[in-house]
Amino acid sequence: MADTVPSEPPAQLLRLATAGSVDDGKSTLVGRLLYDTKSVLADQIDAVTRASVDRGLATPDLSLLVDGLRAEREQGITIDVAYRYFATPKRSFVLADTPGHVQYTRNTVSGASTAQLVILLTDARKGVIEQTRRHAAVLALLGVPKLVLAVNKIDLVDDAAEVFERISAEFNELTGALGWAPEDVLEIPVSALRGDNIATRSANTPYYDGPSLIEHLESVPVDADSTGAHSLGLRFPVQYVIRPRTAEYPDYRGYAGQIAAGSVAPGDEIVVLPSGVRTTVERIDTPAGELAVAQTGRSVTLILSDDVDVSRGDIIAAAADAPEPIDDFEATVCWLGDKPLRPGARLLLKHGTKTTQAIVGALVERFDEQRLAADPSPETLALNDIGRISIRVAEPIPADDYRANRHTGSFLLIDPANGNTLAAGLVGDVLTAVEVGAGI
Repeated sequence: MADTVPSEPPAQLLRLATAGSVDDGKSTLVGRLLYDTKSVLADQIDAVTRASVDRGLATPDLSLLVDGLRAEREQGITIDVAYRYFATPKRSFVLADTPGHVQYTRNTVSGASTAQLVILLTDARKGVIEQTRRHAAVLALLGVPKLVLAVNKIDLVDDAAEVFERISAEFNELTGALGWAPEDVLEIPVSALRGDNIATRSANTPYYDGPSLIEHLESVPVDADSTGAHSLGLRFPVQYVIRPRTAEYPDYRGYAGQIAAGSVAPGDEIVVLPSGVRTTVERIDTPAGELAVAQTGRSVTLILSDDVDVSRGDIIAAAADAPEPIDDFEATVCWLGDKPLRPGARLLLKHGTKTTQAIVGALVERFDEQRLAADPSPETLALNDIGRISIRVAEPIPADDYRANRHTGSFLLIDPANGNTLAAGLVGDVLTAVEVGAGI
């Protein structure tokens, strides 16, 4: 009997990330979330307590629950993305704790790229600073649907009510300009160190009448798939061609991968991109058996009705709305390389499971996230710069507009010499949409 278990992620799962400037308390906040939801083992707490005593601290430093690298523990900062898992009776969570230093903005891009909600921290003593604005701009470009501003260390400021009101007003002005609706943004005054407004409402903030952070995370309405994937037909990047050539399966040919958008069922008409060959799906295989239907997020093997030429890097798409492969296009990039990007750069472009050679044409504009303004025709894009560029690729890529689907509308630019990631790219007029929202 065919497996008919739904393939999309369960509705109670929330993917979230943290962002904010260095020393704003992100790791302490995440450690507090893990501690308050009883998601850490006793021996982990004991290890953190011992490490805290060695540092001369009177109370456990909960940031050590997520700062796993030795260099991070020694420096007291986060330099990598730490993925953590915790749960409450109402919801399960996958959390990416990202770095705050400017030079690690690339890690913030990585951690937030699949997030349905981001907790952006700011120090109540500092307010909305340059890095806060930079992170907000990056999150707007990535299309993160929900945002929480955690005004941390609220216990360290005088006249906390006035400070919180001022920071909230400034942040609302910023997020409104970047395109978020008011109902998608919430500001919460917190003390990650003391636990104020983390698991429960705190009596120390009588001026705040909203939910605690965990209460909000449990109740915030989010689509199980926040990438726009359900609005498209099938998008299936082929990761591997399965040819056992055994006595039991002498003629088996299956195409394995994860569904990036839409759904698929036997009998559906599909097109193989970029070749344009059309056929139908014969069946859907999994280790547990055949499926009657498979939806976004499910890893499956597709068996096609005809013996067509399909390779790793191709995309199997619904024939009704298949994207037109492109080889010359404009895109928005967040430049992550230490060396500046210049016109004429020859790089590798990775889209889905396909990697091809690419050459950068014009640098159309650079987005100044501090002024929310565009600077036309910059000479270079430096580390962490956001800009719109033109690109030509050696082999056409079947990409969707990023606003239609975050999976099939994104790509990476890679250094061909050492394989380092140099840029995160978004297909389409994403930057222009942010500029319009900002009134540019």
